[in-house]
Amino acid sequence: MAGTSSSEYIPHHLQHLRYDVVQGEWAHAADGIVNFHLINVDTMVMGLLMGLLFFAIFYSAARKATAGVPGKFQAFIEIVVEFVDDRVKEVFHGDRRFLAPLALTIFCWVVLMNMMDLLPIDVPGMIAGAAGAPHFRVLPTADINTTFAMSLTVLVLVLFFSVKAKGLGGFGHELITAPFGGHPALWIPNFALNVVELLAKPVSLAMRLFGNMYAGELVFMLIALLGFAATGSFATGGVGSGIAFLLGQIAMALAWGGFHIIIILLQGFIFMVLTVVYISMGQEGH
Repeated sequence: MAGTSSSEYIPHHLQHLRYDVVQGEWAHAADGIVNFHLINVDTMVMGLLMGLLFFAIFYSAARKATAGVPGKFQAFIEIVVEFVDDRVKEVFHGDRRFLAPLALTIFCWVVLMNMMDLLPIDVPGMIAGAAGAPHFRVLPTADINTTFAMSLTVLVLVLFFSVKAKGLGGFGHELITAPFGGHPALWIPNFALNVVELLAKPVSLAMRLFGNMYAGELVFMLIALLGFAATGSFATGGVGSGIAFLLGQIAMALAWGGFHIIIILLQGFIFMVLTVVYISMGQEGH
């Protein structure tokens, strides 16, 4: 259940439902953000559910697909698939049999996870509270563990495709000879710059998605605080100000929700495109 005051409201909604795999018990929600023996159960559950939802949608579309005039559902799925495939084709000029499905999965999965931010902010907590859980955040992409896990997976793919295209020796040679040349005195600077470049890719991917979704979640929480102001006004007899706060909350929630839909789609698109770009750059080299 939400905090009982405005000062408790936001901290309460930013806490995760956590499990300590070492102690074998539920952990205090405020225990460190990065702690390798604590699992954010809510993040994992929602990420898994959105992944299964993506699978169910496209499996259903594939089973119902017809060669004739497509229905609205099939037409929508075909538009999404063609849109993603065209973006991959623009960036990557090799064999797309793996990369196009990967890009489609990333785009749809990130968008579905982002869309959880559009749920009424107190409803998931109320449902979780009825089930006995003190905390439950439904937005997986506002958890930095999620975004870094995804971006590190992208880094592994970049390294895999780089080695596959150039060979292990060619990849290692490029690490120490680019971009300044192959003189032995430049091997260490070259290697350092290439390592920084490689690490900067997952960091930028993770922080961009996390930062945008975390900020969007906070804005919804700040808008929700107007409900406390409205309640306080009604309690003290300020009916006019209470109505004003209430109407302001509704108007701001609708306006921000409409704008946030653009952010939700844009962040999924950016994560997808950058993944394809990084893999393509890794194969092409310097």
